[in-house]
Amino acid sequence: MNFKILASSLSLALLFSITSHAQETSYLGTKAPKGAKVYLDGTAKSLHKNWKYWEGPRFSSEMPIKWPEVTDPVDGGKAISSNDPAGAGGKYGAADIVTIDEFRDFEAHVEFLIKNPGGNSGVYLQNRYEIQVLDGDYGLHGMGAVINEHLPTSQQYNGVGKWNAYDIQFRAARFENGKLTEKARVTVFFNGVKIHDNVEIKQVWGGPNSGIDGGNDGGKGITDTPGGLKLQAEGHEVLYRNIWIKPVK
Repeated sequence: MNFKILASSLSLALLFSITSHAQETSYLGTKAPKGAKVYLDGTAKSLHKNWKYWEGPRFSSEMPIKWPEVTDPVDGGKAISSNDPAGAGGKYGAADIVTIDEFRDFEAHVEFLIKNPGGNSGVYLQNRYEIQVLDGDYGLHGMGAVINEHLPTSQQYNGVGKWNAYDIQFRAARFENGKLTEKARVTVFFNGVKIHDNVEIKQVWGGPNSGIDGGNDGGKGITDTPGGLKLQAEGHEVLYRNIWIKPVK
């Protein structure tokens, strides 16, 4: 046996293992860049400072926000759970939360963990366009989809009980003289891998309970109105932490 070759092979294998692990986890804990603001650090303090309920037609909760602060099951830190009692039974729009600040073009980082099989939530861009958060489904309504429009190019979900991250680059719809000239576009990285590349978003889905413009012309009547980043409550334990947003001029 050539021990030099064996040692060299083991060193390469170890290096590959370390590199792979770094690639797998480097998307978690990403710090907010210059010009960005941390909207949720996992604490109730950051939740109540930076977020409010979206008071759409199905809203049935009341301030203060009932999303609880919980212990992070992985790292032992703090996280916020989407399990608001008003959202029980999948009543999206009953207790969804949205940032107090509103945006047009922006970059965002969102970390989430689905605690139980079938867990369901969603990340809404401008309180309009949903990037799905759903365990157990990989379709146009499944994990990582630009809902009902674009299937992710690959499956990057880490699974139940593990942290995941969306890195989002969003370009709002464009208007001239009040008329829509360009639809919104988005690029999404899921756990460090690009799954949507500057795709066009045609409309708001889910009706008036889903967000801004959901009730306008079947969701096709997009208006030139900025909106916040919204997180959906559907009665599931989906945890969130480390959410930051950077407006882009």
